[in-house]
Amino acid sequence: MIEVSAPDGRTLRAYDVPVDEPRLTVVWHHGTPNVGTPPEPLLPLSTAIRWVSYDRPGYGGSTPHPGRDIASAATDVEAIADALGIDRFAVLGHSGGGPHALACAALLGDRVVAAVSGSGLAPYPAEGLDWFAGINPTGTAELRAAIDGRDALERELTTGEYDPEMFTPSDHAALDGVWGWLARIAGEAQKGGIGGMVDDDLAYVAPWGFDPADITAPVLLLHGDADRVVPASHSRWLTHRIPSAELWLRPGDGHVSVLGAAPDALDWLLTRV
Repeated sequence: MIEVSAPDGRTLRAYDVPVDEPRLTVVWHHGTPNVGTPPEPLLPLSTAIRWVSYDRPGYGGSTPHPGRDIASAATDVEAIADALGIDRFAVLGHSGGGPHALACAALLGDRVVAAVSGSGLAPYPAEGLDWFAGINPTGTAELRAAIDGRDALERELTTGEYDPEMFTPSDHAALDGVWGWLARIAGEAQKGGIGGMVDDDLAYVAPWGFDPADITAPVLLLHGDADRVVPASHSRWLTHRIPSAELWLRPGDGHVSVLGAAPDALDWLLTRV
């Protein structure tokens, strides 16, 4: 764990898991609400990958950055990569981390060799996409509140209740297994309050600060066709928007169980080095 200064003076808590002979550095982008510790279930899968990650502003040990957009992740990741002496790297994001990974691919040029977005959102509003269709009722209420502004969102997050039906049976099975790690880091994130989650949600429904169509690096979009948190229609839309994208649509998988394809996604990244 290290602390890195962003260009505007904010503190970013970053994590680095070096390996002896890395073929690739992968920067992990966490979901909402999570902290940024590297994805424990993935660490044993490849001794060729150096994992780097960070707490997004407002989570864990990173200074809040109210009003941040999705594009700001690229500036933060660039500061971390520079501090660690890393020139080129891949990015991998899950759920809310997906758009932030795409921001790096769009804005950091050839420093990003490839990107994976799993269960990630499309921009709001996205032309030709019924953006809310298929999102579970709790998630719909949360994101519609975000459109109404910070006060409405804070009220929704402090009064709304967890709905286990947002996850499919396959998701619950994954959470009962190795991906129970996600529930643990979500709990850690929430100990710090809702500030990071508020800023995330506001950024999802505001202009992202970049166009996914500008991405030139190879992009893999990974999605379960049964996802009730972020419908697969979002990745389908992104596939048509990003010229370099390919879509792996996983039959029967939900928001979490789709991570069962993560080993294949890591192999995909390694072939892009």
